[in-house]
Amino acid sequence: MSTEAVTHPTYGNWRRPRRPGLGPLGLVGTFGAFGGLIATLLASLISLYAALVVFVPVLLFLIPLTLRTQDGRNVYQLITLRIGWSRRKAKGAHLYVSGPLSARPGGRFRPPGLLNKVTATEGRDAYDRPFGVLHHPVRNLYTIVLGCDPDGGSLIDPDQVDVWVALWGEWLARLSHEPGLRGASVIVETAPDPGTRLAHEVLPRIRHDAPPAARAVMEEVVERYPSASSEMHTYITLTYGVPGGQSRKKDDVITDLAIRIPGLLSGLVAAGGGAAYPLSAERIAEVVRVAYDPAVAADVLNARAMHGGTGLEWEDAGPAAAVETVNSYQHDSGVSRTWMLTLAPRGTVRSSVMRGMLEAAPGTRRKRVALVYRPIDPATSARIVEADRRSAQFMATSGKGMVQARAASEVRAAEQTANEEASGAGLVEFSLMLTVTVDNADELADASVTIRNLTAASRVQMRPADRMQAAAFTCTLPAGILPWEQTLVPHELQEAL
Repeated sequence: MSTEAVTHPTYGNWRRPRRPGLGPLGLVGTFGAFGGLIATLLASLISLYAALVVFVPVLLFLIPLTLRTQDGRNVYQLITLRIGWSRRKAKGAHLYVSGPLSARPGGRFRPPGLLNKVTATEGRDAYDRPFGVLHHPVRNLYTIVLGCDPDGGSLIDPDQVDVWVALWGEWLARLSHEPGLRGASVIVETAPDPGTRLAHEVLPRIRHDAPPAARAVMEEVVERYPSASSEMHTYITLTYGVPGGQSRKKDDVITDLAIRIPGLLSGLVAAGGGAAYPLSAERIAEVVRVAYDPAVAADVLNARAMHGGTGLEWEDAGPAAAVETVNSYQHDSGVSRTWMLTLAPRGTVRSSVMRGMLEAAPGTRRKRVALVYRPIDPATSARIVEADRRSAQFMATSGKGMVQARAASEVRAAEQTANEEASGAGLVEFSLMLTVTVDNADELADASVTIRNLTAASRVQMRPADRMQAAAFTCTLPAGILPWEQTLVPHELQEAL
């Protein structure tokens, strides 16, 4: 290992899951191709005309499966997406109105969309700290939210960063052994500082008999500092499910989660998470409330500083009105657009590859970057890495030229993954989503340019979540929404398509 590699460690070796089937056809297309070929051969025994009658429809069915966009979607998926959007728009499902003047019962401001049926309760962990639990009744899932204040990478030795990354990988591997865990997400939210936090910390501490010059300096700092500063919050959501065939009471599930929280927090602290703590139900409601209505951020901070809390409940955390369009989501005092990951950085990267993406973006009201993880149990992980290893070896022995060179690199990556998994490392599927919120729709164009520059600097490829902006916006909130748990089509069939 070179001196530079020791001083500046690099990371990588993530691989896109292979789609089953032949080439771009996928599993369904492969079965259709073989079935059509057999039907054509049987029809040719009757006549050539009968064979053509069978072969032409099969060919017309397979061609759209072979045509794929840059993010891997075929023609049928694009058509389905547009049909779904047209049906939602025709039914008025893209509009949401709540509150006393709406037709919804109760007169509350419940969060819309995927969060509309969610309920919030609260429990106490082993250290008697309150923690909120979000119950998703449709899937019978339970979500807890942890907050932390990461130390950051400034003025930190590369060796310490390498240790943090290793411990973070160990924490993710531990999630694979968490009973009932369905998924996790890490959400980093940034926003311009409203200017109230520093004032609440400094002004009450200024003595009445302080020198006028010192008083003037402190007041000037309080006045000018927020204009160039930003606030950053990090949330970790863990979503658990009840095993099939079991019927557990909500109180029993909350008690089980209370026992697990201290161990999960200690792992976050060791991985560089700084001060880690569970979020109460009130705090979760405040985060969601501010995401839908960024204009109340200062009021929420003032109420928390002056009264110790806002008293906000989950049923009032949603917007008064929301409108979903093809490429944006308008909600109360903000307009948002969400992007989804299509390709992770190729090759090796430094530990600071996502620093620019995580920092506050100028000209935006709020920005959230959500890393979504789907832990895979050890037995399934072993099968996946072995299948990838055999597939990479087959491609390396059958390719030529540049294809063979790239396949050889795939073999090395697959071998390394198999060795690490055999030594106890965990395997997780991950994705990335980014939501940016501005004051009005006219600012979305400039925000899109800013996000495009940030993603290019981070070496990731992302595309806007067009025609599903409301659902994508919800997935970036610390509310435990897992995309694969909300689909009507099973995950395996989605990969095949």
